Amino acid sequence: RSSRTRTQIMELAYVCEWEKRPKSVHCPSVPLVCSWSCRNLVAFTTDLKNDSDDTDVSHMIHIIDTEHPWDVYSINSGHSEVISCLEWDQSGSRLLSADGDGQIKCWWMSDHLVNSWESVLSSSVDGDPIVALSWLHNGVKLALHVEMSGSTNFGEKFSRVKFSPSLTLFGGKPMEGWLAVTVSGLVTVSLLKPGGALLTASESLCRLRGRVALADIAFTGGGNIVVAATDGSSSSPVQFYKVVVSVVSEKCRIDTELLPSLFLRCTTDPLRREKYPAVTHLKFLTRENSEQVLLCASNQSGSIVECWSLRKEGLPVNNIFQHRSPVVGEKQPTILKWRILTTTSDLERVSAVALPKLPISISNTDLKVASDTKFCPGLGLALAFHDGSIQILHRLSLHTMGVFYGSSSNQRAGEELAIKRQRPGGATLHFKALQFSWTSLALAGVDNHGKLHMLRVSPSMGQVLEMNTTLRHLLFLLEYCMVTGYDWWDVLLHVQPSMVHNLVEKLHEEYMRQNQALQQVLATRIVAVKASLCKLSTATAARACDFHAKLLLIAISSTLKSLLRPHVLNTPDKSPGDRLAEICSKNSDTDIDKVMINLKTEEFVLDGPPLQSLQQLIQWVGDFVLYLLANLPNQGSMVRPGFGFMRDGASLGMLREMLVMIRIWGLLKPGCLPTFTATSDNQDSMQLLFRLLTKLWLCSREDGPPQDPDESLIDECCLLPSQLLVPSMDWLPVNDGIIVRLQGKQPIRLQFGKASSLPTGGAVAAAAPPGSQKMDNLRCVHMGVCPTEESKACTRCGCVTMLRSPNKTNAMKQWEQRWIKNCLCGGLWRRIPPTLT
Repeated sequence: RSSRTRTQIMELAYVCEWEKRPKSVHCPSVPLVCSWSCRNLVAFTTDLKNDSDDTDVSHMIHIIDTEHPWDVYSINSGHSEVISCLEWDQSGSRLLSADGDGQIKCWWMSDHLVNSWESVLSSSVDGDPIVALSWLHNGVKLALHVEMSGSTNFGEKFSRVKFSPSLTLFGGKPMEGWLAVTVSGLVTVSLLKPGGALLTASESLCRLRGRVALADIAFTGGGNIVVAATDGSSSSPVQFYKVVVSVVSEKCRIDTELLPSLFLRCTTDPLRREKYPAVTHLKFLTRENSEQVLLCASNQSGSIVECWSLRKEGLPVNNIFQHRSPVVGEKQPTILKWRILTTTSDLERVSAVALPKLPISISNTDLKVASDTKFCPGLGLALAFHDGSIQILHRLSLHTMGVFYGSSSNQRAGEELAIKRQRPGGATLHFKALQFSWTSLALAGVDNHGKLHMLRVSPSMGQVLEMNTTLRHLLFLLEYCMVTGYDWWDVLLHVQPSMVHNLVEKLHEEYMRQNQALQQVLATRIVAVKASLCKLSTATAARACDFHAKLLLIAISSTLKSLLRPHVLNTPDKSPGDRLAEICSKNSDTDIDKVMINLKTEEFVLDGPPLQSLQQLIQWVGDFVLYLLANLPNQGSMVRPGFGFMRDGASLGMLREMLVMIRIWGLLKPGCLPTFTATSDNQDSMQLLFRLLTKLWLCSREDGPPQDPDESLIDECCLLPSQLLVPSMDWLPVNDGIIVRLQGKQPIRLQFGKASSLPTGGAVAAAAPPGSQKMDNLRCVHMGVCPTEESKACTRCGCVTMLRSPNKTNAMKQWEQRWIKNCLCGGLWRRIPPTLT
């Protein structure tokens, strides 16, 4: 244990600080708050004053995405008192904030942009400070089983746990809303009605109201809410209450019930009775487990942490009833009682606590497998101390799993360190707020100087593992993110460039073992994960381009097929798009007109305007086919973009289907056809491309063994540049995020509001030269060398598109509406000014 504590298993990834070097107020009664959403958005507050104008910014909320931490969005919250709570909802797109005056505000993304927020709803308990805040539970709970990590079925690895929502509407749909606990012992609930109105109610936790200094909220599988509360004194009991929320006659009703309470163990120890007078932290171990609670008691120089569990015990029976003949079926009476699981020895003074969010199963079998395989995510909780260090303790035994010594790496420079040492009574740099990521592989912390720190947390807690075991752990967490839809940015922190190829291959193998229905659900998500992985290595940069192109290809294909309508209503079960795919897969003719004859052309009859408005998407398909075929002779290695499509029979078949559709539509509306620059006037470009594409497709069909393209096909593709002008396809823009710069182990220092200018440590996907045309990656149109339109960029892949739509037709508006909330890859949007487009 002593040797392990000397091993620093957490590494500083980056630090973001304010440019004006604000000074901290150092007010111990003003807590900093930090909250990390499942979409990798971090919201935090600061208790700072600017040196220049002495402006108090303690009522500001700062929101960043972890990939662009310098692009901070600071909200003037409008709270009249210091913000005491921040809480993300389960989707990671809405944020609650509460203050010391009883005001609660709900923040939504404006135009679905991570750096644009507005408050649309609010509630208040006037003059009653909020000490605990939570969204109502939506009834969705997963369990992650480490013992099943070797299973081929995602359903066995990540099982859905039966869990009831806090409140349901008609039909079992969960009702949205939030719940808060005030310092005077009041619980207040606000419900979001389907029409958008807010239904609020307040009730006392118990008949005799008292001061609540600390509180936390958890949920039970039966739909109840449990509130833990303490008045802050370690000699007072920690009280627990059951809260039931219901709607009766269009009014919100709150029923409360007192549950068994507990006294801290340190107060019953004669040697420590007066040593730790104050309870400074009170947390349920997980929000879905109300039967385990963590308590921290402190004095001016130290702390002690206790872990308690609620258990059902038999009630002892008096001796006079012991010899009574038992009644058939009668059971011994039981009672719920809090029992201490474990306690720590004397520690440094705790300044912040972070609990894991990964829903790892804590059954004996799972814990044994996790111990044997050294799989540690979700098993440790983090404690930050006033000396600047962080310890990770096992969530059940509280033994030390690892330590981060922040004093040596968190100082700005040697000169400033010397100045601080000379200053009498200067406060030590320490974390005042700490939060785990959703896979427990990263920690975000805010220190008492307002700097944001991002730390890697080793999946094995620093224990040396074989490469295959490390890959299996990272693969397990990537699969979890795919199934849940959570962002996997924190998993990428631990992927080295040498791991990328193996991870992509193993992820594809596991995906192909799932049933067909689940494969369809995860089809685009796995492509996005592969693209994110391939960006981390220069050897796989071209594959990242291919995966993004495949996302766009899938989207265009489904959009064009959705335009097809059956000619008569009493049609077979198959849609026109399915029949098109079936005919094209069976007909291997290289003549596009012969394939077209087998189709019912009346199903392809559309009005002119929809086809004309989608011409830029059709043009992209034509240009992409031409680019692939013209580069076939150069695909001797995996370096060039497009290599991944040469063996992808499904994608090549999709391109064939779209060429057939475009050919038919061209007969109805010639203006929608893709434009090619040919050297001959009588050149049938579509016929030529379809013939070569079919030959390439026949080499990689799924129902046959893969073959290498024959010499005649390669010769014909060599002649393509002399017959048609090959376009220069615009791939992904330069990735300006931080993840590709974190491959080295040296921490990066950044400033809020100042974009990083550090060289990339990973791959940049086919960056366009300076002065070239900028591309709208979603609309497939050029925006000019210096775009004047406001744009937005994906926080994950860097895809750029215009913020406002220049199109007026319904067909193009429907295409744009598909990406109003998320990018092709599922990432969030952030607004970028015209000068950075």
